[in-house]
Amino acid sequence: MKDIIMFHGSFFDLFSGILEVKDMNMLISVIVGGLVLGCTYGMLSLGYSLIYQASGYMNFTQATLLMFGSFLAWQFLGMGIPFIAALFLAVVIMFFIGWMMERFVIRILVNKKAKNVYVVLATLALSIIMENAAMLIWDSRPHYFPALFKNNQIQIAGTTVSKESILCIAVAFMAMLILHFFLNKTKFGTAMRAAAQSKTAASCMGINVNLTIGVTYGIAAALACLGGILVAPTLYVSYQLGAQLSAKSFAGAVIGGYGNIYGAIVGAILIGLLETFVGAYVSSAYKEFIVYGVMVLFMIFKPSGIFNAKVYEV
Repeated sequence: MKDIIMFHGSFFDLFSGILEVKDMNMLISVIVGGLVLGCTYGMLSLGYSLIYQASGYMNFTQATLLMFGSFLAWQFLGMGIPFIAALFLAVVIMFFIGWMMERFVIRILVNKKAKNVYVVLATLALSIIMENAAMLIWDSRPHYFPALFKNNQIQIAGTTVSKESILCIAVAFMAMLILHFFLNKTKFGTAMRAAAQSKTAASCMGINVNLTIGVTYGIAAALACLGGILVAPTLYVSYQLGAQLSAKSFAGAVIGGYGNIYGAIVGAILIGLLETFVGAYVSSAYKEFIVYGVMVLFMIFKPSGIFNAKVYEV
């Protein structure tokens, strides 16, 4: 009983602490930190939702693709390639890796009428293979990723914030807007949405369903790579980088509405803010409990998420 009282007291402390914030600098830092964390999760959540929307399958390679893309960019920078060129090369390579994963693994299993669980397990196996490949290629030590800006600090309302944090937030929202335009205003995007609604009907209309799904996997991999490069200067690059971000990105996609690109970003940002606020005003010991507790509550009471995504029965 004493433990229960202490636990409820911690929740009370969370809200009373927020309401009685005297240190505005700390509040701004917590909000910016939550947004950066949430936008990083969001780049992965976008990939989860895109692939699920296009194919109906869950894909557990997203976080590993983020890690692998970060390592590629780090390698290119170490070779003396300018940052923009290194970013472009890494994103393009990861796009083709994502496309090849779908073409030579996922599609083969789907064509063989494999059960959905086998397809999901295949993505999990690919994730483990890539993680171990990264450890063999770049070893298990964390690697320092160079800062993106020489003068990396700016002032917001008297609080020092890194330019990389602002860039990460801006890029995540730009990615969502570009995806919105691509899916709704371009012929190929319309084909992707049609294939997601009904593969059979899309095929009858002359849409190359295999191509649209392959490109979707490629876009998801490119988004993961971009998110990894943006967060890498804040976190060290290591073969475990993806594992640190994977589960909470998935939680963000669930809370926002699994399969909805807007929900992916919104849900991920809510997870990021919840994590930083709990860590700052309660205790970091409660972060995991509260974040995943909220996810489970959404799955029980509102499985369609904030944006009312369609819940598929498998």
